[in-house]
Amino acid sequence: MGSSSSTFPVICLLHSVVAITSGTLMMFYMKEIYTIGHGIEIATKLMGSTPHDQLLIRTSDSFSGLLLFAIGFLLFMVAFVKDREFQGFFAKGCTVLHVSMAMWRFYFERRVEDLAWDWLRQIVGDILLALSWVFFLVYSWREKYD
Repeated sequence: MGSSSSTFPVICLLHSVVAITSGTLMMFYMKEIYTIGHGIEIATKLMGSTPHDQLLIRTSDSFSGLLLFAIGFLLFMVAFVKDREFQGFFAKGCTVLHVSMAMWRFYFERRVEDLAWDWLRQIVGDILLALSWVFFLVYSWREKYD
């Protein structure tokens, strides 16, 4: 068991903690997150103007948070898989997922007027998350061919 096999669980567990924490906050504290991240005026817009809109937005945020929580739990379980081929496959998939999310933010999210100033910070976060998986892939390839 080499050192790349100990790198994979660490990266998975870190991503798991981020996803579970973010998901939990989205499910239960979205109004506060909107306020901290965007200010009171934009947070009010993002929460909807009618009771029906507010209910739909809160429901959507809760399901998005639940999905993130489930992804975090899945990452926690995957962290303990020992198969190196699976680890490489999983890392490549996560890299593609994070890069796709960054592209989505660049092409679509930045066009939303109330979110336009925030897209660059989120893209940097997506790229950093992708780079953690790239780091693992490069490290495991280096170890494999040395």
